Amino acid sequence: MSAVKPKTDLQELLREIAELSRTECRLAWGKAFKNDSPKYLSVSFLQRVLAHDLQCRKLGGHSAATKRVLKSVLSGGGSETSQTATDGSTLVREWNGRVYRVDVSPEGYVLDGKSYASLSAVARHITGAHWSGPRFFGLSAKRSV
Repeated sequence: MSAVKPKTDLQELLREIAELSRTECRLAWGKAFKNDSPKYLSVSFLQRVLAHDLQCRKLGGHSAATKRVLKSVLSGGGSETSQTATDGSTLVREWNGRVYRVDVSPEGYVLDGKSYASLSAVARHITGAHWSGPRFFGLSAKRSV
């Protein structure tokens, strides 16, 4: 005889969130965040936010360092440190209505199956103009004048 499993299985709860209707998402949002959801958000976005919130509650949230950076960015201070793209990372950037995904490999940067030696070369290919690649992909903060 198997024991009755309490409804705490994370995968099961995530599946349930994925099946919520707009009305159910808005109700769950109100319960999770103690306020109404913005009306313009799509159902899939509401579901993703609810799933993220559930995972943070079950598995733990962001580290203290990440929370400090997020608070700094939200207050307009920006990130004080540059980030680096490590091997295996995927950088995503929307430009002129198209989403570009760049894979970082030990040999360089791969966009649409073509390898580039630097992020700046990728940014130049995408925009047709000279850009700082790390800045174009949000890895470094904007310089203050």
